[in-house]
Amino acid sequence: MTLSHVDTEAEAAADQALPGPSHGRRTLLAGSFCLLLAVLVLAALSLSVGAGEVGPGDVLDYLLGRDGARADARLSLVVGDLRIPRTLTALLVGAALGTSGSLLQAVTRNPLAETGLLGVNAGASLGVVVGIAFLGVQSGYGHLLWAFGGAIVASGLVLLIAGRRGGGSPMRLVLAGSALGATFGGVTSVIVVNSAETYDRFRFWVLGSLAGVEGHDKLVSLLPVLALGFLVALLVARPLSALALGDDLARGLGHRPSLIRVVVAVAVTLLTASAVALVGPISFLGLLAGFLARAITGPRLTAQIVLAGLIGAGVLTGADVLARVVSRPFEAPVSVVIALIGAPVLIGIVRSRRLGAMGMTDPATEEGAPPKRRFALPSPRPLRQRKERADSLVLRGGALSVLLPRRAALAALALAALLVAAVVWSAYAGQSEMGLGRTFNAVFGSGDRFDVLLVQKFRLGRIVAGLTAGAALGLAGCLTQTLARNRLATPELLGVNDGATAAVLLSTTLTGTFGAWWAGPVGALVAVLVVTAVSGGLGQRGYRVLVVGLAMSALASAVTQVVLSRRSLSSASSLYVWTSGSLNGRGYEVAVPVLIGLAVLVPLALVVARQLNVLRFDDSTASSLGVAPGRVRMLCLLLAVGLAGLAVGICGPVGFVALAAPVVAGRLAGPLRVPVLGSMFTGAVLIVLADTVGRIVFDGVEVPVGIVTTVLGGPFLLWVLLGRSAATRV
Repeated sequence: MTLSHVDTEAEAAADQALPGPSHGRRTLLAGSFCLLLAVLVLAALSLSVGAGEVGPGDVLDYLLGRDGARADARLSLVVGDLRIPRTLTALLVGAALGTSGSLLQAVTRNPLAETGLLGVNAGASLGVVVGIAFLGVQSGYGHLLWAFGGAIVASGLVLLIAGRRGGGSPMRLVLAGSALGATFGGVTSVIVVNSAETYDRFRFWVLGSLAGVEGHDKLVSLLPVLALGFLVALLVARPLSALALGDDLARGLGHRPSLIRVVVAVAVTLLTASAVALVGPISFLGLLAGFLARAITGPRLTAQIVLAGLIGAGVLTGADVLARVVSRPFEAPVSVVIALIGAPVLIGIVRSRRLGAMGMTDPATEEGAPPKRRFALPSPRPLRQRKERADSLVLRGGALSVLLPRRAALAALALAALLVAAVVWSAYAGQSEMGLGRTFNAVFGSGDRFDVLLVQKFRLGRIVAGLTAGAALGLAGCLTQTLARNRLATPELLGVNDGATAAVLLSTTLTGTFGAWWAGPVGALVAVLVVTAVSGGLGQRGYRVLVVGLAMSALASAVTQVVLSRRSLSSASSLYVWTSGSLNGRGYEVAVPVLIGLAVLVPLALVVARQLNVLRFDDSTASSLGVAPGRVRMLCLLLAVGLAGLAVGICGPVGFVALAAPVVAGRLAGPLRVPVLGSMFTGAVLIVLADTVGRIVFDGVEVPVGIVTTVLGGPFLLWVLLGRSAATRV
């Protein structure tokens, strides 16, 4: 049987599986025609709208060459050199990003994958920053070359790392792209925070805009690359359809799954790198276009790719038109407009019945109903008790006894000792020449008055703030990962970090002062309440909550970018440092309220820790053991939101700590425990050590703690998740 026959039968089966006649081929063709017509209308509107007081009639005269319109210098400048190149760029870049998003979602089997997945956006940003900071690149063409080069290098490294073991599996591509993207982003931030001039140019480029498109030179230079990317995307569609059936079946049909993934990654790299080089990073568009195309076509991959390209072209062109008119005489960032348009659209899709047809639902178990079982489930308590007693210490005091897990207790003690050492080193290390003995004297208020002032007022207050933020982040990450049963889950998935960051920046804009610690928890809580309400409650696990969380993050991130772009350079630079994660200027006045919050939230987390262990199984098993999954899930989520919001209020969004701390603590405590205390200690250690390194690594310059954790965290994440011990799991 040939592959074409397999594809035809698969598409026919998909047509029969989809409910209702609206998913037939005729309806799909009609919808595609309407979509193409809409793209043409938007392109015409893009040619007709803009500066220069040139209306649709003048544009039509120029296009048709009537009445000597092409000899008019003003029309040639406005239409020929500005609007036509800008419209063509919007169409091609939108199509490239849409096609890339669809390919990535197919190859990773993840409908939420986006074009920054292979580190392309982060590599392009690093390339542009290196060109600006070290080579003085100022022209748009120079930005194009450095962005394209950085994107190619980043994607090549991701492919090299992901292909070392496991044959470049989808999970390895995701992990390698995320880790290297984080590292490149951290290096970019290191350069930016040390150069106000570089940041001034970078903050407008990173928003994504077509305002700098003039003439056809840039587009013509990358047109062969775009054409090659589109050609490879179309050629790989059929083999990729076979890969969706599983690697074993694809091999049986004569395909090589690892080669298919590499070819897809090459196509995505060519398309995305060209797009980023032309207009800057616009990552949300790839996710939106691929998701919409899947909602329209169902499992037909070739149709998905084509429609995703059309949707991307239409959305970017329409967003560019709106960017020109919503804030005249200025232009709004096109990436912000796309987020404002796309987020409600994504939310509308996940709230509709179409999500079920896409195979993206994970229905929750009704807690009020008894679990349905075909056989009696034996209680695992005797076995668990024997294991716990074999690996535990029994502490007795009269009529009371406490079962203390031996390995977890030893891990907690080791982390506590490491935390003490980190605090001592942080209090001692710095730009001043102060010995260890003088440091200890200053801690206890004796010795030189300047030493006491430096240590007690500045260093110790900052250390306490870092300890508090790190413990809150570590515990929030532990709760989130256990709740989601996913080592890569963080509060960021629900828009907590972006919501808290946007709230802090808005409070700064409204009050004129920075440092309102309460704004972080308020923003985090608002974000989660919106996500929960829109997604229909926490019982809707799976993609509905994740999609709404991503949409919420996109909206909050858009608000943050707008706030930064509208402020003066000095104010925007200081706020950018904080949005990267910083403890500069933070002390007891911020840490004390958060410590009070921890005193309330940590005991609650310890109480629900045993029930979190049970939630590692499915809801039916948890219900049979007397645990209410929905109630525990709600309590854990509220605890994670409160903790993450408090941490953001102190040091800004340091997302890596919430990701890494539970992984490290879990390795130390063992797989049978929820490492609540270990995650807190690990998070505190990471924050204190990173802040100390940031203070002393460069003379006279401080690197924010969030940037340090990101730069060092990417390689760590690769080592933990892609090492030998993990090779068989990813």
